Amino acid sequence: MTESTEVTSAGATSAGTSDPILEVRDLVKHYPITQGIVFRRTIGHVRAVDGVSFDLYRGETLGVVGESGCGKSTLGRVLMNLERPTSGTARYKGRDIYALDAAANRRLRRDIQLVMQDPYSSLNPRMTVGDIVGEPFEIHRDVAPKGDRRRLVQELLDVVGLNPEHINRYPHQFSGGQRQRIGIARALALRPEIIICDEPVSALDVSIQAQVMNLLEQLQNEFGLSYLFIAHDLSVVRHICDRVAVMYLGTMVEIGTEAEIYQHPTHPYTQALLSAVPVPDPTLRGRREVIRLTGDVPSPANPPSGCRFRTRCWKAQDVCAEEVPELRVRVGEHPSACHFAEERSIVQTGGFTPPKA
Repeated sequence: MTESTEVTSAGATSAGTSDPILEVRDLVKHYPITQGIVFRRTIGHVRAVDGVSFDLYRGETLGVVGESGCGKSTLGRVLMNLERPTSGTARYKGRDIYALDAAANRRLRRDIQLVMQDPYSSLNPRMTVGDIVGEPFEIHRDVAPKGDRRRLVQELLDVVGLNPEHINRYPHQFSGGQRQRIGIARALALRPEIIICDEPVSALDVSIQAQVMNLLEQLQNEFGLSYLFIAHDLSVVRHICDRVAVMYLGTMVEIGTEAEIYQHPTHPYTQALLSAVPVPDPTLRGRREVIRLTGDVPSPANPPSGCRFRTRCWKAQDVCAEEVPELRVRVGEHPSACHFAEERSIVQTGGFTPPKA
């Protein structure tokens, strides 16, 4: 069975539908490494994203997790068409978003929006909150009449839990959590169907993280949004995502439902990640095996042959260096890219649980 077939079937089982809103197949993004000042020549490539495939369904949250530098944020930018892919396809409701002309791509932006990681640098400090949230109406002028835009901005501020009377304030007059709410309001302005959340709570305090996550869940229920939730905090991902995809060095190594990934991981890298999650309950600390990986993460400019995780994997054998493992079901009920995949039960450790509003 092919990789794309496996990913699709896994997603359909989870989402209960056979019609994904976003289909990504064999997506690749390589950055050239150049040498020279006058006569620049390409001497290699950084393989930031290298053959990623998955489906996103209407109303679901798909989490993408992995170490820093694994390609998560690059994946988000390529899916927003902020950067062109080297190869591969991404289809929104059956349309290849990389085959659209400029006008069609602008219309597509109404349906796919982005919430950025840093609420301090993602807002223009010289613009008022009203101008920031209302800017999408200036770009897409047919969405709302000019006379209604101020009212709509105030409604958006109210929806995300901010005081509509603060429409004339500047970003520096708000806290980090409030600034992230402003970014969310801006993303909601055009009533999108998909929001790509690029580590939206990683720069916030834990108590504020809980508030923003509760807001995202509330908005999803209210507007029927689909989220691609990019994060490195496994505890945060667990409590907001329906399915989870694990990335390592530009590739997806495992994808499944929240319960499958967190309770029965089959890929060694996923198992190692979960074993590193801090255990808040002292009575459980001795009951869980801690997997300590050796070596450093290889360079994406020169990844290992075969399985990219093999240089740090305790299960690695000769076949791992010779054959690239396909992302398919080997044991359990979800796809894993490992020649020697096996289930491992993870002792539940509690972790971060957002308080309900």
